[in-house]
Amino acid sequence: MAISLPFSFIPLLLLLCNLFSIAGSSTLGVDQISRILQIHDRERAPPSIQVAAAYGVLRRLIPSHSSSFRFEIVSKEECGGEPCFMISNHASSGGGVAPEIQVAGVSGVEISAGLHWYLKHWCGAHISWDKTGGIQLSSVPRPGFLPRVQAAGVLVRRPVPWNYYQNAVTSSYTFVWWDWNRWEKEIDWMALQGVNLPLAFTGQEAIWKKVFQLFNISSSDLTDFFGGPAFLAWSRMGNLHGWGGPLPDSWFDQQLILQKKILNRMYELGMTPVLPAFSGNIPAALKNRFPSAKITRLGNWFTVGSDPRWCCTYLLDATDPLFVEIGKTFIRQQIKEYGRSGHIYNCDTFDENTPPLDDPQYISSLGAAVYKAMKSGDDEAVWLMQGWLFSYDPFWRPPQMKALLHSVPIGKLVVLDLFAEVKPIWITSEQFYGVPYIWCMLHNFAGNIEMYGVLDAIASGPVEARKSENSTMVGLGMSMEGIEQNPMVYDLMAEMAFQHKKLDVKMWIGLYPKRRYGKVHPLIQESWNILYHTIYNCTDGAYDKNRDVIVAFPDIDPSLIPLVEMPSSEKLRLLKDKVSRITPLKDLRDSYQKPHIWYSTADVIRALELFLASGDELSASSTYRYDLVDLTRQALAKYANQVFLKIIEAYQLKNVLEVTFYCQHFLNLVTDMDTLLACHDGFLLGPWLESSKLLARNLEQEKQYEWNARTQITMWFDNTEEEASLLRDYGNKYWSGLLSDYYCPRAAIYFKYLIESLEKGHRFPLKNWRRDWIKLTNDWQKSRSIFTSSSEGDALKTSRWLYAKYLQNRSSYDHVIKPSKQFIGCGGSRDDLNKDSVR
Repeated sequence: MAISLPFSFIPLLLLLCNLFSIAGSSTLGVDQISRILQIHDRERAPPSIQVAAAYGVLRRLIPSHSSSFRFEIVSKEECGGEPCFMISNHASSGGGVAPEIQVAGVSGVEISAGLHWYLKHWCGAHISWDKTGGIQLSSVPRPGFLPRVQAAGVLVRRPVPWNYYQNAVTSSYTFVWWDWNRWEKEIDWMALQGVNLPLAFTGQEAIWKKVFQLFNISSSDLTDFFGGPAFLAWSRMGNLHGWGGPLPDSWFDQQLILQKKILNRMYELGMTPVLPAFSGNIPAALKNRFPSAKITRLGNWFTVGSDPRWCCTYLLDATDPLFVEIGKTFIRQQIKEYGRSGHIYNCDTFDENTPPLDDPQYISSLGAAVYKAMKSGDDEAVWLMQGWLFSYDPFWRPPQMKALLHSVPIGKLVVLDLFAEVKPIWITSEQFYGVPYIWCMLHNFAGNIEMYGVLDAIASGPVEARKSENSTMVGLGMSMEGIEQNPMVYDLMAEMAFQHKKLDVKMWIGLYPKRRYGKVHPLIQESWNILYHTIYNCTDGAYDKNRDVIVAFPDIDPSLIPLVEMPSSEKLRLLKDKVSRITPLKDLRDSYQKPHIWYSTADVIRALELFLASGDELSASSTYRYDLVDLTRQALAKYANQVFLKIIEAYQLKNVLEVTFYCQHFLNLVTDMDTLLACHDGFLLGPWLESSKLLARNLEQEKQYEWNARTQITMWFDNTEEEASLLRDYGNKYWSGLLSDYYCPRAAIYFKYLIESLEKGHRFPLKNWRRDWIKLTNDWQKSRSIFTSSSEGDALKTSRWLYAKYLQNRSSYDHVIKPSKQFIGCGGSRDDLNKDSVR
């Protein structure tokens, strides 16, 4: 039987780990960025403003305890020369409204992180996003009774100075429709997690508009340059233009006002916002205004048929003098507009845009010019670059990589090792050839909903990187494409920003449920132990883009879908002759990506059983209900994949009876899952759509913004009547409303043609299926139907119902049910939920 330590004893162990590790916490990389760190220390907001901002975080988090803490800013010297926070008992503690705990730190962020550290490790609290269950503060004693720390106090230093947050595309997959209220919550979350280097990309189109006007580019010239709101991330990177646009004037004004609020709050807390820089992406009109400039038209980026309306953007060569002029003007315009800068600028010139030449000297000249443009606008500029290109594009061999990294003075370029928890580049590049870098966890693609993680790598990877020989690591980062999922993964990753030694994940997991739900339950702890060794122990190195059949339906002739697992090359060899007569080999690869599975499904069903067994005691907890819905969804989604293979197997055997039955079984399951997801606010389509419409100023904008929101999560990019987007379902979501209104009808179309082809004895009509599916999608994207923004239904009761209906007494997903001839389509069987037999 596992022994749980009281939370009041745990911090002492953590403290000892930290104290024994502090010596040698800096790296060669930290020495290289010492100048910018000194500038940040000097230019940070006055202590009184940072303290006031930290008190604001406290009041919004736990207003009942707003007088229980005293905050103070201290110098780095008092921390031994490193960023830190200190927790101690307040001299006047002992009851009443007097402060009980004092938290001191070198900035408002450090104070907020210290507050979180105390609440987490002394009071057993848990802080998560609202959509993933919110905060758990029921375990925090009432004012006057807060647990005391050891008499000597607690000192926690950062092992490396920076804690980075965001990805260049998070702004579109997650933040796009946010207002100030939601941003304020996120900045509070950042501060509590210790984030001090966040990306700040909101509102930059308003700045670009002003900059391009200085180069004789009118507003009308920019109409097809910017993408629509939900696609701005890729418009900024030069991947596309015009798609989802044009942007109305109100969008520019609205987002610029919002950005100023975001930046002000970040600066008040002592954060260093990372602003954008010029990457060379220009409007087509600039080519006409400056005909002698070196301007290249890029190739197609995922459009169907290289459609010039959306693809093939223009890139100004960094070696052209105009590049430096535009880059300098953009930096200066931002500083003028915002009143200040943190001197760190993100630029991803080569992100999924391969340079035209691989000559190292040419690559070096490009990098030098990009930096020169920044430095011309801000003499203290530091270039922050996403390192995704080194993972994504085989173009970047060692000579090319070195040429780019060494084109900028050491200390003036910092690389984000974007996918370090799975594919660390620092190891294969000799620590980025001496250039400072930030160890990042990418984790999530496109905001897909999937229980997934690599906990052991998170708990050890940053420490191994920092302690490695000649380490140039200068920070940790969370660089997910979309947030508000897998809260446990982000809880652990955020904590690593303050850990000097590898964490014992088994021990950490043993404490997590108590913090998450506010009470100890042995069965739930056993369940989380199973999840740690299965779902959260993915070591196969695969990118976890969710390709479950429900949310990423295969676009392929069913006779070509392989049922037996074999190496991909062997699979393609066996199918080659068959495929060549029907569809190009490329279509087979593109149209059927086998869902990612890296664990025993039977073990996960066992974890769900333990979750359900704990439900009567824990169901009042929103965090528990979120986890229960997510785990049930995960188990049912993998079951649905197996049901789909049953359909294909029966089809290939020409058994129309079994095909008919399993098709209806699949559709019922999808509808039932929609009922499950409706039980928690974190799994609803409604908020995504409604938040888009709230930013609109008139009916036309409402329609445009809602189309953007609907398109991103379905077809994503352009299509023809018979050819779907190459990025279809990339942004898929397990959301109630989306399953019943889109995913289920789509599957029903495919199944209708499947059954007809057997009954009539002809080949599956792939073109007919595509035409109907694409029409369904295009109509759905333009639809104005309204979906609820509030959860309904009992999560525990619904989960128990679905477990009993689909998963009970099964050790795997090979369940066989007596076939039926009836095929109705989408509809499900919600009435079963109310039967007396379901308990």
